[in-house]
Amino acid sequence: MSRTLLPPAGALIASLLLGQAAVANDSSAEKAAGGLVLRQNNDIDMVSEDLYVSPAEVRVRYVFRNRAPQARWITVAFPMPDRDMLYEMESEVAYPEGFRTLVDGRPVRMSVERRAMVDGVDRTAELTRLRIPVAPPAGERSYQVARRIGQLPRAAQERLARLGLIDADALRDAERQILPRWTVKETWHWDQVFPAGRDLRVEHRYRPGLGGTAGVPLASRDFRNSDDGRQYQREYCTDAAFLAALDRISARAEQTQRDYPMESRLRYILTTGGNWRSPIGDFRLVVDKGDPNAIVSFCGEGVRRISPTQFEVRHRNWRPDRDLAVLIVSVPRN
Repeated sequence: MSRTLLPPAGALIASLLLGQAAVANDSSAEKAAGGLVLRQNNDIDMVSEDLYVSPAEVRVRYVFRNRAPQARWITVAFPMPDRDMLYEMESEVAYPEGFRTLVDGRPVRMSVERRAMVDGVDRTAELTRLRIPVAPPAGERSYQVARRIGQLPRAAQERLARLGLIDADALRDAERQILPRWTVKETWHWDQVFPAGRDLRVEHRYRPGLGGTAGVPLASRDFRNSDDGRQYQREYCTDAAFLAALDRISARAEQTQRDYPMESRLRYILTTGGNWRSPIGDFRLVVDKGDPNAIVSFCGEGVRRISPTQFEVRHRNWRPDRDLAVLIVSVPRN
């Protein structure tokens, strides 16, 4: 079910072939979100889902239908990807942000629930008691939370260590950085009335967590032929045409010694759409690579080009069985 999506012949831009080690030192990991989830959905069908995915925005339009003879009051949730505070101390991670929701054209005010989990145990109350935020404010990273913990009395720090919320070894060495160890579970939600016997239109949009590197791992033959490289190719359904295009880009870059390549990766959790009472009646996906000169690969059936940057997939009565992973290779113009 692979499909490689390339710009028109001659439109490929040169990029520089970088080794696998160089790529690993200048990258950010992407975090996938998906669409809205109904916490009780035995009576609600998803009549249609129109999904647009690009590096700049994810936009999804739903039509829901309540099949019950009475109105249903249902909690609608948007679960964020898990946030590993320890991993974030040393690594760049891109999270979705800036999301908005409309119901029948009207804005919805959402509430947020954040939980601090350690080995499956909810430790939120302990952080709240000490006035430690479960997650950093928007635009900040977990070291800001670590700094707050460092200002607590020693007894409070030791209790956090016993509960597994921070690394105990850091308390034994004054020169070491305090390391938060919890995982943030974050969900935005609101309560919605689904009228009996009629459709409800919901639009949800946000900026995706976009991962990337200052190079293209698959441009390295050694990586491409490794176990990790083959898994990478399966994940994004790259085929011979995509790899050949990448080789042409790399060869031209070696000659010009300029125009460094950029790899962007974005993900969307489709499989929550497989949990409905019935299949999604009418599903449409548009993947927009943004730059007409970029090359892009993702897994899909019946992919067709609908514009210089956009590609469409359509399904009827469909249950998704895998999530979406999109790989885009482009070169910024100097």
